[in-house]
Parts: sequence; structure tokens; C-alpha cells
Amino acid sequence: MARKKKELPLLEKVTITDVAAEGKAMARVDDLVVFVPYVVPGDVVDLQVKRKKHHYAEAEAVRFHQYSPVRAVPFCRHYGVCGGCKWQVLPYAEQLKYKQKQVVDNLTRIGKVELPEVSPIIGSQKTERYRNKLEFTFSDKRWLTAEEVRQDVVYEQMNAVGFHIPGAFDKVLAIDECWLQDDVSNRIRNAIRDYAYEHHYPFINLRTHEGMLRNLIIRTSTTGELMVIVVSKIEREEEMELFRRLLQYVADTFPEITSLLYVVNNKCNDTITDLDVHVFKGTDHIFEEMEGLCFKVGPKSFYQTNSEQAYELYKVARRFAGLTGNELVYDLYTGTGTIANFVARQAKKVIGIEYVPEAIEDAKVNSALNGIGNTLFFAGDMKDLLTEDFIRDHGRPDVIITDPPRAGMHPDVVDVILSAQPRCIVYVSCNPATQARDLQLLDVKYRVTAVQPVDMFPHTHHVENVVRLELK
Repeated sequence: MARKKKELPLLEKVTITDVAAEGKAMARVDDLVVFVPYVVPGDVVDLQVKRKKHHYAEAEAVRFHQYSPVRAVPFCRHYGVCGGCKWQVLPYAEQLKYKQKQVVDNLTRIGKVELPEVSPIIGSQKTERYRNKLEFTFSDKRWLTAEEVRQDVVYEQMNAVGFHIPGAFDKVLAIDECWLQDDVSNRIRNAIRDYAYEHHYPFINLRTHEGMLRNLIIRTSTTGELMVIVVSKIEREEEMELFRRLLQYVADTFPEITSLLYVVNNKCNDTITDLDVHVFKGTDHIFEEMEGLCFKVGPKSFYQTNSEQAYELYKVARRFAGLTGNELVYDLYTGTGTIANFVARQAKKVIGIEYVPEAIEDAKVNSALNGIGNTLFFAGDMKDLLTEDFIRDHGRPDVIITDPPRAGMHPDVVDVILSAQPRCIVYVSCNPATQARDLQLLDVKYRVTAVQPVDMFPHTHHVENVVRLELK
């Protein structure tokens, strides 16, 4: 006999009081903490509980009784459906206030270390069209919005290119206009979509992996260059011929594309890191520019997604390092060597370490491009490469700059840093929670002397934070 599904409560006239993690807001009902997306502090709403545990619940707003005085009007037509840019309903000044609070809360509650006064967050000059890279997915299962479902219309065109719907991996929301990237991104995506519709190209089925068109990646740069990568499943020569016609159409329609690339992906996952990238037209790379330095960006290269704000972030990191020209600097998780090359002219020598071999090759190219001769790069797993033997062979660092992934640093890496005892550590983080955990581990020998939050992603809850630690 099937278990009867428990009916979840409707909470009426609840006042939203705060902003919580993952871009959600928060309310309290008696002793229950309720997390709600797409609302802001000050909204008075009815909440339908979707999931309930002992002392917290997740809910959605089903009726608004009163709108908050600080609420903004979302500018994107896809807001609330695509799952991105959840904070469009918050004015940007309010977003910055809550990001600052997020950093302080994480460092004090998780890190529990002595802190100086946290500097005011550096906001992004651009709050729209600030990203230099977007990836779109093709699918033959278009997501229908609630309004489209209510209309009870049979849609002839169920193919879509856009973003995955949260919680529905095989459904894609058809995007008409995205405000995250320069409008050329919208024009290219929509032109490819329309051409594919008109010529009956099969879109991939994300469950069965049948179909042809899979992904579209668009990269723009501050130098005005433009990279487009089209990913397709190709199993027969006639499919390759169809694919070439599509690529030729893109090349003819958008002569401003400087790097038109393609990937054949016949796997069951969308990653292209292990696949060959082919040039259809132009070069196999574009360039980014920062303070007179050029950085080569390939189809698989990592580069900070907000180019202009990355410059502000790296200036903070360099200032915190306090370089005089005599220091040996270790740049951990160096990626394509952006920070390493950015600080190299103020240092005696910079050693960069990164897990991805292709990124390290890019880092070496970037040093050569800019005539920088005092960098040295190594590829390998950080916890295996950064050892006492490595430090003995290459010198004890005066300064360590570390910019780890969201998971933070491996405990073995922290142990080696503590053993190396550089006079200064500059910790750049995209996740203040794991940064706080690592600061607690470093606290045995280091004190935090400066904290600078930087906003790289307006209209999202994400925030970067730079911390300077000095040897006690």
C-alpha cells in the first residue's frame, strides 16, 4: 500500500527578514526558519512549503500581500525561470550590502579568527553584460513556462537552445535575450537557432543522447575579439557535411568572429576538456588585455569571467602582497598564470603551480608574449607537487598567493604553507566559507591583517574575497 503523501502547510502573511545562502531569502515562523527564492527582505507573502525538516523549511511565494520598499523590477524576461541572476529583485546597492555581510559572517562564524576592520566591498562598474563567456545547451525537450502550460497550446517547435532548468537536467529553457554578455552573444545564438529550425537540424536528446547539436560556447574579450565554439555529435559523413554548412553560415553571417571553432563530441557527457578542438575559421585563440599585458585565451582556458572586475581583484592581490622587487613568490592554483604574470614585474621570481597541464602551457606562453622572464610554471596536483622537497629545490617563498577552487585548499597544502612560513600569504577566494575554514587552520602561525571583498557577479549571491595574512 502506497504511503500517503504528507500535506505541507501554507504559511500566510509572512514577512521576509533577511538574505540567506544560495541567493535565497529567509523568514522565521515561530521556531521554523524558512528559505525562499525570488523574494527580498520587506516582502509580505504567503508561502507554500515545499520541503520541511525539523527546524527549517524550503518554500515558494504564492501570493504577495506587500512589496518591499527596496524591491527592484527584474529587467530580464527570463527572470525567475532560468535560475540565474536571482538577485535582480534587489537594487545593486542592497546586493553589495548583503555580500559584505556574507563575507563578515563567514569569517567570524566559521573562521573564528581575529579580524581587522573589513574594507567596504568593491562593486562592479558593469552590472549588466559583464561576462566574457557563456555556454548554451541544445535540447529537443524545451521547457515550457507555467504561463505556456496554462495556455494549453500544442507547440510544434520543442527544440531549444538556452540554459538548463535547475532540477531538470534534460530540459532547456529557450533563451531569447540574456543580459549577462554583450548582445552579440544573443544575435549569434538566435541566428544559429533559427538556421537550425529552418533546416531541420536534430537537437540532442539529453537522456538518450540521440541528435546532433549539443553546445554553444561564446567568448568575448576586452580587445574586441570574439570566439565561438559549436559542439556537435557527428557519427556519419553526411552529418559532418550538414555541420559544415551550419558553420559556414555562422562565418558568413558574423564576420566579426575572429575564432570560429568546432568540437565533435560523441560521448555521453558535455565536457570538452578531453576532446580535440578544430579551427573552422580564424585563430585557435583570442587575447585578453590587462594593464598592458596580453593573455592568450584558448577554448579550454580558464580566465576570470568578469574581465574588468578581474583587474580590480588582481590589483588588490598585488597590493596586499606588498612586493618590492626582491621577493620569491609562489602562485598556487595559478591557472593560465594571470596573477603570476600580473605581479611578476614587481617580484624577483614567481613560481606558478596548477593541476591542468594545458593551463600551464598557456601560462608559459603568456609569460613569453609579455617578455616576462622571471616566471616558472609546474603542472601537477597541488597536494602532491607542493612538498618540502619542492620548496628545498626551488626556494622558500617570501610571499604565497593562493587562489583555490570553491572547495578551498587541501589540508596537506595548508600544512606545507605553514611549514614554509612565508612572511605574507594573500588568499584570493570565490567562496568565503571555505576560505574561513582555511584561515582557522592558518591561525596557528598567521594573523589576518586585511580583508577586501570584491563583487565579480552582480545579481547573484557569489562574492570574491581577498585576505592578507602575516606571520605572527
